[in-house]
Order: sequence, then structure tokens, then C-alpha cells
Amino acid sequence: MTTRENVAKLFAISGHMLLSDLDQIEVQYDLNLGHKIRDAAQDTDETYYPQFEESIRREAAQMARHYEIFYCLEKTIRRLISEALEAEHGEGWWDSGCIPENIHQTVADRVRKEIDSGVTRRSLDNIDYTTFGELAEVIRGNWEVFGAIFMSPKAVTKIMTALNTVRGPIAHCSPLAEDEMLRLKLAVRDWFRQMD
Repeated sequence: MTTRENVAKLFAISGHMLLSDLDQIEVQYDLNLGHKIRDAAQDTDETYYPQFEESIRREAAQMARHYEIFYCLEKTIRRLISEALEAEHGEGWWDSGCIPENIHQTVADRVRKEIDSGVTRRSLDNIDYTTFGELAEVIRGNWEVFGAIFMSPKAVTKIMTALNTVRGPIAHCSPLAEDEMLRLKLAVRDWFRQMD
């Protein structure tokens, strides 16, 4: 092997070691030094991200996990309601009378407003236009269906009320206090325990 080839190999190894050291520094100090190659779509999404204060970015990263948990829970609840009511009332369950009239009308208004705004509809499923509180109301109003899934209507109401309270800071970009983080975890456990 020639000296030139050795120098090239040493240069490549040094570069690799430098990148590894930069990765460790990013982890140790919770930084993004911008040395990693990103795909074009990601760069477009992050164009303004570095302009936000480091403390706000760090807080957002901490809150992202709570949002993810709540997102998964809410999607799971919507799916559970849809599947249970479809099994009971058929494919046209939304218009079968099992949805309280006030929720039915409110959802129709939300859909119309979204269509009129010219943006892409979030979903073709009406249940995706309900609020978390309305989901609880749908469960309570159809207890003859959900009584086979859950142990107690009072417990479901209590758990969903607790979840809705914790949901506020998550949905409105406020940090969760440590007690509220614990309350979220316990409420999620309580929810799944109701289905045992």
C-alpha cells in the first residue's frame, strides 16, 4: 500500500472518529450541531427550527412523548368506539341514532367549516371530528354496547375526565408538571384496566 493510500485511509478514519465524537457531544449536552446529512424533506420541515430558543426546543422534545402517548390513546379510543358501534349497528352506525343529536350536529358543522375553509379534510370518518369529551358522551350514551367492554360507566367517566384535564396542557403547548405526567400514566393504565 502506498503512502498516499495510507494517508487517505487515515483521513477517512479520522473523519469517522470526529463524527462519532460529535454524536457523543450532541447526546451529552442535548445539542444539534447540524453535522448529520438529512434528506431534503426533513430540511424543508426544519428550516426555521434552529431559530427557536434552545430551551423551547428542549421543552418541546420533552412534551413530544406525552403528545405521542395521548395521540395513540385517543386514536385507540376512536377505533374502539367505531368498531363496537359498527358491530352493533352496521356500517351506517354514525347515522343510526346511536350518536347524540347535539354531537351529530356539531360534527356536521365542523366538517362543513373545514370544507369551506379550503384545506384538506382531516378525515372522512365523522368520529375524527369529535372532541375527547364527546367521545366519553358517546360511550355513556351507548352503555348497552360498551358495558360488554368496560367494567363501570362511572369509572370510564372518571378516567376520561382525568385524561381530558391532562390533555389541555399537551394540546395547548404548555409543559406538564411532574404530577401531571404521573397522572397521565396512571390514567392510561386505568383506562386499559377497565377493559380487563
